[in-house]
Amino acid sequence: MSVFPAEIEALAARIITEFSARGLMVSTAESCTGGLIAGALTEIAGSSAVVDRGFVTYTNDAKMDLIGVAPATLAAFGAVSKETALQMADGALYRSRAAVAVAVTGIAGPGGGSTEKPVGLVHLSAQSRAGIVLHREMRYGDIGRSAIRLATVRTGLEMLIEAAGI
Repeated sequence: MSVFPAEIEALAARIITEFSARGLMVSTAESCTGGLIAGALTEIAGSSAVVDRGFVTYTNDAKMDLIGVAPATLAAFGAVSKETALQMADGALYRSRAAVAVAVTGIAGPGGGSTEKPVGLVHLSAQSRAGIVLHREMRYGDIGRSAIRLATVRTGLEMLIEAAGI
């Protein structure tokens, strides 16, 4: 029995199967999900052939130190922004052996939101070494911390599939 809902487990299993068949590896850069995307992938048997590494970059310092997010980006746009998500994915891709990377940064709540950046706002990015760059701004709403995090995992897995062209 998986610790994740069936829909997430099915997406993760598809990634492990399809990426393994193609010899592709994945890396993740996660803030608001705290490693849950990597966790969903590694829940699947055979994931060691696909998951290269995961970066949990909860603080701005971690985003800068581990995956190369520019201090100027964080100062100008904030941690929860399209620009930061794009740099996180780029950093995760090029600081790994992965062919595809996904990154997420958002506000899971219950606090921390504002009028401009409400609870439930998440920016996601996926990039591939083939040159695909994706971004999604999701506004899940104030549906609860766990629900926001699981919805983000689902979207992130979908974006990995899309970025790999599967």
